[in-house]
Amino acid sequence: MFTTTIRINTNELNDDVITSIKALFGKKDIEIVVTEAISETHYLLKSENNKKHLLKGIREAKKAKGLTAFKGEELKKHNKKLSAK
Repeated sequence: MFTTTIRINTNELNDDVITSIKALFGKKDIEIVVTEAISETHYLLKSENNKKHLLKGIREAKKAKGLTAFKGEELKKHNKKLSAK
């Protein structure tokens, strides 16, 4: 079973959208469900535990806590070391 999600603003709905759906599914019966999309940020912040975790990560990132900075070649060397493990 093939599933796809199309996020589109109603201002962008046109015949091309239908043509794209037809191209994706061919001559099959499909079900189209339309819901109002919520922003990913709003969705992620709905859970209190998730919200605390995300906000903590943002605070730590702003302080550069737990972050390591690499320059071009250093990053390549680091990636090779990680890939070798």
